[in-house]
Amino acid sequence: MAEVTIPDIGDFEAVEVIEILVSNGDDVHAEDPLVTLESDKATMEIPAPGNGTIANIAVSVGDQVSEGSVIMEILGNADPPNPSPPAPEAEPDHPGNLPGTVSVERAVEEKVPPVPGEIPAHSPPPTLPGEIRPTAEKIPHASPGVRRFARELGADVSKINGSGPKGRILKEDVKAWIKRALAETPGLQEATASGIPPIPEIDFSEFGETETRPLSRIRKLSGPHLQRAWLNIPHVTHHDEADITELEAFRKSLKEEAEQSGAKITLLSFIMKALVSAMKKFPRINASLSPDNGSLILKKYFNIGVAVDTPHGLVVPVVREVDRKNIFDLARDLAELSERARNGKLKPADLKGGCLSISSLGGIGGTSFTPIVNAPEVAILGVSRSRITPVWNGESFAPRLILPLSLSYDHRVVDGAEAARVCAYLARSFEDVRRLSL
Repeated sequence: MAEVTIPDIGDFEAVEVIEILVSNGDDVHAEDPLVTLESDKATMEIPAPGNGTIANIAVSVGDQVSEGSVIMEILGNADPPNPSPPAPEAEPDHPGNLPGTVSVERAVEEKVPPVPGEIPAHSPPPTLPGEIRPTAEKIPHASPGVRRFARELGADVSKINGSGPKGRILKEDVKAWIKRALAETPGLQEATASGIPPIPEIDFSEFGETETRPLSRIRKLSGPHLQRAWLNIPHVTHHDEADITELEAFRKSLKEEAEQSGAKITLLSFIMKALVSAMKKFPRINASLSPDNGSLILKKYFNIGVAVDTPHGLVVPVVREVDRKNIFDLARDLAELSERARNGKLKPADLKGGCLSISSLGGIGGTSFTPIVNAPEVAILGVSRSRITPVWNGESFAPRLILPLSLSYDHRVVDGAEAARVCAYLARSFEDVRRLSL
C-alpha cells in the first residue's frame, strides 16, 4: 500500500481541495487524476503515482493541503509517489489570470465590486452596529490571500471577527461581513455600485428555446478582472498604421533558416522586439502605479505578455527577457507557450511578471479595436490584420502592406501625445527593420 502525497506545487500553501475524482475501491492507472486543487491563481490535478486500487481517501472537499500532505492510499503496484509538479489549468491575472487575479467567482453573487469615485478603492464599508473597533492589542489574524480577497471586496479585516482556528479570519468571514453590510447599511449597495443599475433578469425561454452552459473557470476568473480593470483605469486607445512591406519580405526570407533552427517566425516576434525598443525609449509604458496611486514604479526588465486564444478562453502567458533574445529565440518561446496554453499546461509562473501585453487579431481579421489594459500594466498593444493598401509615393499609387495598430493606455500614466509618439516610433521601426538593431 502506497501513500499519495501532494508533490512540489511551487510557493503555494494551504491549497483548497475542490473536487475528489475517485472513490474507495476504484481502480486507477498511473497519471489518472485523483483530486483537484484550487489556488488563487490556478487549478491543478494530482495524478496517481501508479496502478492500483483506492483504499483510503484521507481528505474531503474543502480541506486545505500543502506539499507532502497525504491525500489517500493506493493498494497495488503503485511506486512511491514522486510525480513532477502537475500542470495547472491556466487562468488569467492582470490578465493577469492575468496577474493579480483573485478567485472570487463563488462570491460574485454575494457582493458588488467597489468603484473608484463613489467609495475610495481602499475604504471599507461603513461600520456595522455592534462591531469591535481594533485596538493595539487586537491585530487581525488572516493569511495574505484572505487579506487580498478582503481588499478586492472593499472590506477591512480589522473589523471582522474570524471563525477559524485561533480566531483566524477566513474567506467565509469576509463574505459574511460584506453580505451583512449590504443588508444592514441603507444605501450601501447603491453607493458601491456607483449608481449603475443592474441588468434586469429576463426569462429568455419566454421567447423561444434556450440552453444554459456554465462558463469555463478561465472565463469566470477573467471576467471580474477585466471588469475591475475597465472600471478602475481611464482607458484611451490610440490608432495608427505601419507600412510593413519590407519587414514582411525580410520575414519570408528567413523561412528556410528558421526551419533549420526549429522555429517558425511570425510577425509577432518582430513586434515584440520593436515594442522593447519603444519601452526603452518611452519608459512610462513599462511602469505601474503604486497601490496608493502616488508614485510610478519604473521597471528595468522587459517581459511581454501575449494573449492566446484557447478553447476555454483567453490567457496571457509571459515571454521573459525579450530584450536578451533574438528573433529565432522569441519564435520558439511563442510556439511553446501557445501550445501549452491551448493544452491547459501553463504553470502559474508563466502568467506572472508581465510589463506590457500584446493582443494580436491578425490571424482573424479586423481593422482596429480597443483592447483592455491588463492591470497593473499601463498599456496594451492591439494588432489587427494587415492589408494591401494603395499608398501615394509622390508620383503614383503603389501597393503597400499596412498593419493597423491600437495602443490602449492608462491615461493617469500616459498622455495622448506620448501614446502617439510611441505608435509613431513603432511604425518607423516596422517600416525600416534595420532600426530594430539600434
